[in-house]
Formats: sequence, structure tokens, C-alpha cells
Amino acid sequence: MRKETASTCPYCGVGCGVIIESEAGEICGVRGDPAHPANRGRLCSKGQTLHLTATPLIRRTQRLLQPAWRPSRAEPPQALDWPTMNQRLAERLAALHAQHGPQAFGLYISGQLLSEDYHAFNKFARGVLGTNNIDSNSRLCMSSAVAGYKQSLGADAPPTCYEDLDLADCILITGANPAWAHPILFRRLEAARQRRPEQKLIVVDPRRTETAELADLHLQILPGTDVILCHGLLHACIWEGWLDARFIAEHTQGFAELKNLVRELPPPEAARLCGIKEADLLQAARWFAQSPASLSLYCQGLNQSSSGTAKNSALINLHLACGQIARPGAGPFSLTGQPNAMGGREVGGMATLLPGHRDPGSAQDRAEVAALWGQAELPEAPAKTAVEMFEAAARGEIKVLWIACTNPAQSMPDQALVRRALARCELVILQEAFADTATAAFADVLLPAASWGEKEGTVTNSERCISRVRAAIAPPGEARADWRIVRDVGLALLPLLKSGPGPALLAAATPEALWLEHRAATAGRDLDISGLSYALLDSLGPQQWPFPAGASQGQARLYQDRRFATADGRARFIAQPYQPPHDRLDARYPLALTSGRLREQWHGMSRSGLVPRLFGHTAQPALHMHAQDLHSRGLRTGELARISSRHGELILPVLADASLRPAQAYLPMHWGEEFVSGQEAEAAPFSGVNALSNRAFCPSSQQPELKFAAVQVQAAQLPWRLCAAVWCPPEQGQSLRAALRGLMREFSFAQCLPVAAAGDVPELGWRFDAAAALAPRAEVLQHLKTLLALNSAQVLRYADGQKGRSRLLALSQPGETARLRALLLMGEPAQAGEQEAWAYLLDLWRLRSGLAGLGARLLSPRPQNEAGAGPASDRSPQVCNCLGVSEAAICQALTRLPGSSTARLQALQGTLGCGGQCGSCLPALRRLETQHPYREEMKA
Repeated sequence: MRKETASTCPYCGVGCGVIIESEAGEICGVRGDPAHPANRGRLCSKGQTLHLTATPLIRRTQRLLQPAWRPSRAEPPQALDWPTMNQRLAERLAALHAQHGPQAFGLYISGQLLSEDYHAFNKFARGVLGTNNIDSNSRLCMSSAVAGYKQSLGADAPPTCYEDLDLADCILITGANPAWAHPILFRRLEAARQRRPEQKLIVVDPRRTETAELADLHLQILPGTDVILCHGLLHACIWEGWLDARFIAEHTQGFAELKNLVRELPPPEAARLCGIKEADLLQAARWFAQSPASLSLYCQGLNQSSSGTAKNSALINLHLACGQIARPGAGPFSLTGQPNAMGGREVGGMATLLPGHRDPGSAQDRAEVAALWGQAELPEAPAKTAVEMFEAAARGEIKVLWIACTNPAQSMPDQALVRRALARCELVILQEAFADTATAAFADVLLPAASWGEKEGTVTNSERCISRVRAAIAPPGEARADWRIVRDVGLALLPLLKSGPGPALLAAATPEALWLEHRAATAGRDLDISGLSYALLDSLGPQQWPFPAGASQGQARLYQDRRFATADGRARFIAQPYQPPHDRLDARYPLALTSGRLREQWHGMSRSGLVPRLFGHTAQPALHMHAQDLHSRGLRTGELARISSRHGELILPVLADASLRPAQAYLPMHWGEEFVSGQEAEAAPFSGVNALSNRAFCPSSQQPELKFAAVQVQAAQLPWRLCAAVWCPPEQGQSLRAALRGLMREFSFAQCLPVAAAGDVPELGWRFDAAAALAPRAEVLQHLKTLLALNSAQVLRYADGQKGRSRLLALSQPGETARLRALLLMGEPAQAGEQEAWAYLLDLWRLRSGLAGLGARLLSPRPQNEAGAGPASDRSPQVCNCLGVSEAAICQALTRLPGSSTARLQALQGTLGCGGQCGSCLPALRRLETQHPYREEMKA
């Protein structure tokens, strides 16, 4: 019998409610929860495919299923049962604790953990081990927002809510691309603008993103100049008299110092330094200051910077100066990157936080938490944040790293340092749901964790709204809830420590018991939830904090009484001068590289990367550059380039991108060595996009500068190429992928990517591309042929020894219904038009086209020109993931649709269906509609 379970999406910080459909102990479907306030039933393309990340096959083949211990780093892990693992791990931890002390331990956890998990880890680190060295990957995404709120408003508490998108008269989006990163929130913004066309939208972004395309005004600033822009805007507001002088006088302090600072940046100079028009800067200032209610939305573009806190504070300064805060439709709204980054901050699961928004540097706060936990005291030693933790491990100071629900060997900056740190540690523990993350290769101990659809607890979204997470099914194999894993190890460890707390510290034995302990830590604080309970969340649904005892509902907006969370109730203006990015542009590294998200992927793709159809919109990694910069380097779209920074290098295809200005480049953040790698000579293997990033961080937030790197790009001289593609039964997919990944380091460049089968074909596609200066060893190619089953007599073969080219084509079956099952193309395709032949054969494979008796003619020099060969298919990207509609199909349909823009888009939805499901493709559809007008001659 089919069961339905209300829960929460595990992707971004919008916090959408989902209904999980399950049957016979397996998840079989998912849909948006119409009762959840965050999304009211809508889901983005990632959310709509959540059930495909939890299929029986994936849970059986892609998950960690047993605790395991690696005898040595060079050996495969050996399975253990939980009692044996807990005792053995406790003994090893106790020995290291006795030998090196508590400061030799570091715990690196995740904004994807539930609040209950966070609480258990926090008690284990500070209470059992006696170390403050516990930090979260939220350090990489939200810590600058935290520091900005605390410096300016007194507490880490976003004062706004989602309803403010409906009420704002002007919305300023800066350092964010919600069209792709927070699509359900962007749908709400689109709807608000349809209802209120007078609403103004300003977008600040170095790229012309799909978010920027919706804007009334796009300020395409130079990367890293956000503080200059905000100071220039404030200067304009001061000069034009657009300030709220009464609000400044009665509710703030520090304005005089800030006024003196921004005097140095009048609008003409600020506009010049930012690379924008002065008139546009003045227009933005006018709209923001003079609109009845102005709201800002911001994310990693401000946060991931060596000046991240200064950027946040500069924006909040604008709100305070203009009185655009603490009322409906107005305020600074930080968009959370992960599903529970907010909850982790509430619970104190970061190096710079204690439970209930307390400070580990405060003796009083430490004493309060110690009393709540029944302890004499908490550790006083300063904590190491994420980058500092890995730096200490690389120096040999931290001996043990316990990593949970995150993949630092993909996501941390300066991957060379991260890998040195992992290799030098005496013990690396990885607590993870998925088996094949890059970090797993460095782990001595593997602890299988429960994942989405299998866990109980709570999360808090960007608008301070707490939602229940519920289990629809049991975890696979011996996987367990994260809180239970760390608690059980802690209970085994306590008796082995010479001095330490008693077992009462870890007495909580259910998620609800852990949550009640967390609730107690919030009583009387700014985030007071003492009036909430699991029962109330179950009956009333998600609730915003604060929700003190006696309240009947949560508080949508903060500070409406104009009293802020500072000692005197006044907000603070922060006078912080502009600092350029840590990486400097020069003749050696002349390009400014920025990073961001893809529409259909998330983080390191350990979850979203399991769904082949999510690769339809962006099929492979590529470095985006302005066409002028490509031309000056002798590069064309699709060619391989060597990307070098002061920190590392990578080889990738390049892509001309008109959304960028010259001297800039863009690279999506998701691509780690799980998907793209390679190795040259004796150098270290390429480790993904974060080989290029630097670990310099903001001094106030310790958040690293992942959004900016100075790079050089040059053509990669790798003439020998290989392209392999195969359809296989899904149950063989994981083992085939693992074998293909094992070959990646045999080449200077290699990528291994899934390909979705069209329609309901029950097969999984894999494509493997590689390049090198010379052909690899014969045994490498033979192994690849064996993996693709290309050794049989039925394989079509072509080899040109003189030119060093060959093709191997395997058909699915003989006869008229034959399709290409697998192919292997090798040689130097730049010669004699071979590239077009390869592209044609790959299209036949990808589209599973009938070969219609082509047979051996597929081996001819130009098979696309053979009699009987069909036309080359369009290789345009997939725009609508829900229905699999390509850009080519949309453009062709638009030329036949007359009428207004609105009418044409409605007709497009009626004919192709795109845009009518999750809505993630709507920005792209609007752009295509303007680019492809109705053609009268196409009417017939």
C-alpha cells in the first residue's frame, strides 16, 4: 500500500515542503507539499527528481551500507559490525586523545545535517573531546552573512521573510542568482512582478545571468567591487538628501564615521571603479532610497570573499541609512545556501558559535551552556575554523579529522592543501551516505549515514522557519542517523577518557530528546523557541522563530519596534573601507575567475549527480569566457584549455559566453574529480575546480574567497583524443562508472559523465572523453575496450595506422532495429574533418537513432554524408528538464507563434508544455522569446 510522508527538501535553503510517496519500504515518488509556506506545492527541477536519488538500485549500489575500516590507506576498507566499530574507534580516539590532547581533534560537519545531528556533534566535540575545533561547511557559504548581521544588527537573525518579496516596491539582488540557486523563491518574485508591474528590480552581478535578464536595471560590476558600489550608492543618497535622518538619529550609531568614509567615493568615481555607468548607479540609488519599501536579497557573491563581512555590512548600511528595514517589504535578506545552515547556526555547530546564538569567547556564555549540559565547564581554547582546521592538519597539528555529510576533497578551496591535510592526518573518519565522494578515498574509517527520506528531525530555512523532516523508509543496510552514530561512539569513548563527563551528557536517545535540549538553550534568547514542540510543528506546520512560551505563532519580521539586538538597542553603521580581492590580477594571471551554481545541480553532486536527466541542461564542465578572450588565445568553443592560478591548474573545454565581460571567466562550482580529472607526468592528479581557488579568508567571518581567483588560460596542446560512449543496464552502471573513473589519471584530461536515455528506455548511458599529447599505453586502451565489450567479432572496426585513427562501433542487435550500443573513437580528430564524423556518430548513439542499414558505412571517413544517413541532429541544450524539451525545439516553435510576448509564451506552454511544470526554465524561455520573433513565412 502506498504511503505519503510530509518532509522537507534537502537541497537549498528555501526549505520547500515535500510529500514523499513510498511503497513496500522504498521511495517511489515525490511532489511539493501544498500546505508548506515556503513553496505551496511547487518544486524546482532538482526537487522534482528527489525520488530518483533514492531508488532501490541507488540505495543498493551507490550508498555506504556497512561500517568499514581501512587497514592502510593503500588497501580497500574492511567491513565491521557496529558494536565492533564503535569500540575499536573509541579505543583509537582515546589513545590519540591521551597522546596529543583535545586540540589535535577537528570535526568538520555540514549544513545538510539536521539540527538534532548538529546538537549531537556539538556535545561530542566540546563536551566529550573537550575541543572547540568543530566547524561546518556553512563556513564556506554563510559565515560572512552571520558576521554582517551580528556586527550591524546585534544578532544572526534575518529580519525579513518570504512575504516581503510580495510587498517590496524595490528589490535589490546582489551576489545571487536565485533563478538558478533558489528557483522556487524566484518563481515567487516573478509572480509578484506580474501582479505589481511597477515593482522595480535591480540586479548586481558581474555576469548577465537569467536573474539579471528579469531586472529593470542590471549593474554589471567588475568582480570584487561590491563595497565600492554600496559606498557610491550611499554617497549619492547623502548628496541627494535621500536619507531617513530621523531613523538614523533615533535607532542607529556610527553614521558620522561612515559618512566620512564614503565621501571618498562620489558616484562618478564609484561608477568608474565598478565599471558601470554613473547614471545607472544614480538610478539604483534613487529607486532603493525613495521606494516606499526596499528589500535586498544576497548570497555567495557577497559572502565568499576575503571582504565578505565588509560587503554584507556595506549593504546593511544602505538599509539603515535609508530606513529600509524593520517593516513589511523592507530589509536585508540573506539567502541561505544549504537546507539547514540556519539551524546549524542556532544550535552552535560552528567554531565561532555556541548554542542559542552564544559566543564561545564569552566566559558567561560558556558557563550557561555548561550548566545546560550538566558540565562543570566547556573548553576555553580558541577554535579553528574550516580553513584553519585543514591548515593545522597539513602542518601536523591536528591528527584526527572527523568529517560528516560533506566532501572537502571537492568543495574546500586550495585543494592541494586539503589533500596534504587529509594525507597527513593519523586518522580520517568519514561519516557519509554516498560511497564514492572524493573524500572517501582519504578516509581510514567509513561510517554509513542515513539520508533524505530516512531521517527524523528539523531544519530551519532562510526566513527562520523551522520545518519537520520525517522518515518515509528505513535506511539501507546498516546505515544509521547521524546523531546516533556520533552518540554511540561517544558513549563508547567516555569510559576510556582519563577525565571527562559522565554518560548523562549523551543521555538523549531520540531526535526529539536532542531537539528539546536545543530548545532549552534558546529560552530567553533572540531565537527563543521555548513555545514550540514537535507536537506543535506536527499540528500547526512549519513555524518561524522566535516562538517563545505562550505564543500562538512565530514572528514573521524582526525589529519592528526599532530596537535591535545590541546592548543599547541601536543598530550599528560599520565603516569598513574597500579592500581588493586577495588574488591580484597581473600580466601572468590576467583573468578574473568567478564561480556559481548550475540550474540543475547542487554542491558537489554526490546526490544530484546520480540523476542522469539533471545533466540535460548542462551536460559537461566548461570554462565560460568572452569570445574576445578566446580569440586572442587562439581558442574556439569546445577546445581544451589549460587554466592556471597561483594555487593549481585544470584542463577543461572552453565556451564562448556573451554574459561575461572581457577579461573575466566563469566556472560552475560543482565539478570535482568525481567527474573531471587527469594527470600529467609526475604531477599530482587534477582535483576539480577548487584546485584553482585560494584559501584567503575574511578576517571577520573566516569565510574563504571562493568567488574570485586570478587565472591564465592557454590552449592545451593535447592533439590525441578519445571518446567512448556506452549504454548499459542500470544495475551495471555503478561498477562501470567506477572502472571508467579508474582510467581518468591515465590521460592529461578526462571526464566521465552520465547521459540520460530518451523516453522510458531502461538503460543508463556513460560518456568518457580523454585527451593527451600522445596515445596512452596499449593496455589502457585494451582495458577500455573490455569495459565497453568491444572485443567481440560483431563490432564494426576501422583503423588508419598511418593517421593514428580508429573507430569501434558495437550495435545493439543486427537488422533494421539496430542501434549503437557502444562506440570508441580514437586519434587526432582535428585532422581531415574527423571532428564532424565523431559528432555525428555520437548523436546517433545519444539519440538511439535507427541505423537503417547503414552498417559498415558508419566507418567511412564522413558517415554523415553517406547515402541513407539521416541529418545531423541538433545538439542544443535541454531547456525544460521536466519534459525534456531542447532549445532547438523551442526556437523552432517560437518562429511559428504570433502575438505579444505573454501570448507567445502561453502558446509555447500549450504546444510543448515547457514552463508549465516546475518553472525553472521560465527565465530561459523569456530570453528565447525575445531572440526568436514570429516569422510570417513560417506560418504555413
